[in-house]
Amino acid sequence: MDTGETLELVLDALRGAGEETRLRILHALSRDELAVSELTQVLAQSQPRISRHLKLMTEAGLIERRREGSWAFFRLTRTGFPARLARFALDALETGDAVLDRDRERLERIRAKRASLADAYFQENAAHWDELRSMHAPEAAVEAAAREMFVPTAGTFTRLMDLGAGTGRMLELFADRYETAIGYDVSQPMLALARARLAAAGLVQAELHQGDILALPEEEQSADGVILHQVLHFLVEPSQAIAEAARVLSTGNPLLIVDFAPHEAEILRESHAHRRLGFAREEIEEMGRASGLASAGYTEIPAGDTGRGGALTVSLWLMKKTD
Repeated sequence: MDTGETLELVLDALRGAGEETRLRILHALSRDELAVSELTQVLAQSQPRISRHLKLMTEAGLIERRREGSWAFFRLTRTGFPARLARFALDALETGDAVLDRDRERLERIRAKRASLADAYFQENAAHWDELRSMHAPEAAVEAAAREMFVPTAGTFTRLMDLGAGTGRMLELFADRYETAIGYDVSQPMLALARARLAAAGLVQAELHQGDILALPEEEQSADGVILHQVLHFLVEPSQAIAEAARVLSTGNPLLIVDFAPHEAEILRESHAHRRLGFAREEIEEMGRASGLASAGYTEIPAGDTGRGGALTVSLWLMKKTD
């Protein structure tokens, strides 16, 4: 056992895992971070019942609870005896179990619905993406800070990657700093808009590809600069995007992350497909350290008076690949 893992802790973890519904919850959370309402759909059980199990499992250290506004999300604990116990129990479960198969099918329907909502949002708003960004901290100030922070290690970027390229604005903003660039985005309408923008600007050195930024078709250390601009808040696992950015980034070179500081604007989740309501400075820096990145700079652009009543502070993180 790890240091500090008492008899009581081990017993609590064993008791916490030793029940059918709780094993099913572990099984579902091994595949995705889920809200209480989503778990009720996966297991086809009432919310009070699911909530009781989640409370016990959290107290036993098997799962972690993350609060965002009026929502609560749950995921498997990653370290310690409870995490090892959960992995052992999940590995022992038989494939082809009818109950777990049904849970997986319901989970896939939830994921498909999420993807459909996000895709519908992107398609509906692709032409107005830059206008939506103006609802937050002043874009000109954010872009000025980004240019000040994100500087090539040696003259110009040989190969820059923009992950979640959206309308292509970052590729346009940094056009004078790279020899070649590639922007990845999963949305075809966004890519069409970005291609029109880059063509109008005459940026023939920039390419746009449809692709999943969590699983890039790129070799390790194939970029000497990477950007994640206003994309992490759409993701269930933003740490995976940072890890993938770190994988393709070569040693000693920079990653720029731009996203919102923590906020409680639920409308962005409800109407604009945001999965996360911003990030604390320490949260992003911790994700970076876990992927071999060191903090190299941080700044905030406070929310301005946009006349819309919902301006948000924008944070910028600069990180360097250390290994």
